[in-house]
Amino acid sequence: MRIAVNTIFLQKDHLEGYGYFVQEIFCRLVKKYPEHEFIFIFDRPFDQKFIFSSNVKPIVVTPAARHAFSFKYWYDVKLPLALRSIKPDVLIQPYGFCSLTGNVPQLLVVHDLAFKHFPKFIPKHHLYYYQAFTKKFLNKAKKIVTVSKFSKNDMIQQYQIAPEKINVVFSAAKNIFQPIDHISQQSTKEKYANGREYFLFTGGIHPRKNLITLLKAFSLFKKWQHSNMKLLVAGRLAWQFDSTLEKLKTFKYRDDVVLLNYLPEEELAKITASAYAMVFPSFYEGFGVPVIEAMQCGVPVITSNTSSLPEIAGTSALYGEPDNADTIAKQMLQLYKDETSRSKLIEAGIQQAKKFNWDKTADLFWQTIMETVRN
Repeated sequence: MRIAVNTIFLQKDHLEGYGYFVQEIFCRLVKKYPEHEFIFIFDRPFDQKFIFSSNVKPIVVTPAARHAFSFKYWYDVKLPLALRSIKPDVLIQPYGFCSLTGNVPQLLVVHDLAFKHFPKFIPKHHLYYYQAFTKKFLNKAKKIVTVSKFSKNDMIQQYQIAPEKINVVFSAAKNIFQPIDHISQQSTKEKYANGREYFLFTGGIHPRKNLITLLKAFSLFKKWQHSNMKLLVAGRLAWQFDSTLEKLKTFKYRDDVVLLNYLPEEELAKITASAYAMVFPSFYEGFGVPVIEAMQCGVPVITSNTSSLPEIAGTSALYGEPDNADTIAKQMLQLYKDETSRSKLIEAGIQQAKKFNWDKTADLFWQTIMETVRN
């Protein structure tokens, strides 16, 4: 069988949610099924580290598809033309977009419908594209994969998609996210937090990730507790970050906030495993990988009581309202003042994280590929 995979988000030094999802699944599948040929389709020069096995054939289809005006041309003109000579049995589309002109059966991955619920957080040209074409993409696909029951139900409600057309294939945290010894923790704290304990936020500086509310909550925590705790923010400057950075300049506790920008995953794993707690107050998530990364590292989690986050974290996290800094600050204070409760939360989180692993995810994804081909 010949399996074509859209791999345009596999970019060296720029891997994020979509890219990690594709990498973790297909680095496993290409090795597990060497009898099948995998065609990896890039839109720019690629790094050889993403060619995971000898049964992977990379091709480059230009021009780069990174903006709304280029999406239509790449997906509906250039990609179908390239597939004519390849003749794949199935095309994997992992980023929420389909080719509307091609005849190859497509398996579409949709992580969430954030644009439906928080349109103000989406760049206008991207928002137009989502609004204009998402329903067509969902109808065009032979099968759909999403990463939580929440996202599946959202698609059913928003677009009346038949439930049997959508398979839930949970995301996971990489194995590199593990507890580390006390000496390594202390070394990490010295490097990034002047030796102090710190709360950690992982995610891009983007309105949907809700960093402003977290800063307000951190301010309340510092006011109530008079602690020397720091707040580390690990993530790139994503979109509409200027206003956040300007507000941070006037923030009373700005000297205790450390912006780390994008980090290599090895460093991010150390920083996560050394944190006092993960605080992840996102407005909306299809899954919320940082929550599981922290739990897997033995770090307690405070997160939002919205979207998929209660489904993913279960009873193993503390919850606040994402638009209410007071509720988040109170959870931060509870963790700080009650070490017994914190220890119980750590153990519960470790057990919760075991429910999600990439080997299981890859197997479920393969089953959906087979269903797509049969359909």
